[in-house]
Amino acid sequence: MEQEEIISGLMQPVPRISPKYFYDQLGSKLFEAITRLPEYYPTRTEKALLEQQAADIKRLVGEVNTVIEPGAGNVEKARMLCQILQPKYFVGVDISAEVLKDGIDRLRHAQPTLDARAVIADLTNRLDLPEDIPMARRLVFYPGSSIGNYDPPQALEWLHRARSWVDATGGLLIGVDLPKEVAVLEAAYDDAAGTTARFNRNILAHVNTVIGSDFDPSQWSHRAFFNPVASRIEMHLQAEEGQRVRWPGGGREFAHGERIHTENSYKYALPVFMTMLREAGFAQVNTWTDERGWYALLYAQP
Repeated sequence: MEQEEIISGLMQPVPRISPKYFYDQLGSKLFEAITRLPEYYPTRTEKALLEQQAADIKRLVGEVNTVIEPGAGNVEKARMLCQILQPKYFVGVDISAEVLKDGIDRLRHAQPTLDARAVIADLTNRLDLPEDIPMARRLVFYPGSSIGNYDPPQALEWLHRARSWVDATGGLLIGVDLPKEVAVLEAAYDDAAGTTARFNRNILAHVNTVIGSDFDPSQWSHRAFFNPVASRIEMHLQAEEGQRVRWPGGGREFAHGERIHTENSYKYALPVFMTMLREAGFAQVNTWTDERGWYALLYAQP
């Protein structure tokens, strides 16, 4: 399935690779490094919001039985939220098994009374949660502005799915990156140290492992820019010279300068995203933003 998906994307008129393939073991570590870069504001801005608004979030959310975090990664953000809300259960979901299991182990050590579970799953497919996790008082936690990686129709579909994971007693706490100066946005995805460039090129090494291709990541350069029409950052890999990439049963010629599209990161105006939440079945929405208006946390209830 993975091989078919990747090859199909590479053979499109505009070749693409899903951003979920960023997260092999090295890719996950590189992303952790990105979140600590001075240019990459989303992680520290969101963390500051959680700290500053902890009492208000706890008051609004109330008693929580289970926190569910899709795309949990190393579970660091959930650790703070679980300290605030003190749920009985935590379910972390991620495609990167080793990173997630290590994070769950650390969470269990930090909070021994918390029943923490790891679910290894591709979020683009159906999500099956452990059967013994009760439906009542669930909170879906989706931080890091990860919703921006989906095109708007896909993002709305994801929000509908999140609504299906909770009943009338549950809710969704989600982080959203807001529009801002282009220079700030582009620096966050093309840092001076080149960490994001390494992260982007590493997807080719991961693809080589998955489909048996012979990409040479050193022959591809990182490109990241803001598309104002779509209100999104785009990340691409650009061929530094003409080359043929092969994989078992096929291959493709890439011309000099041709690009592989690896990621979008949409920046939603707050009223637009609140409308999407309501379309997905969340009737009541509370918001918190940082003092610069760069980032928002939203708590949405059915």
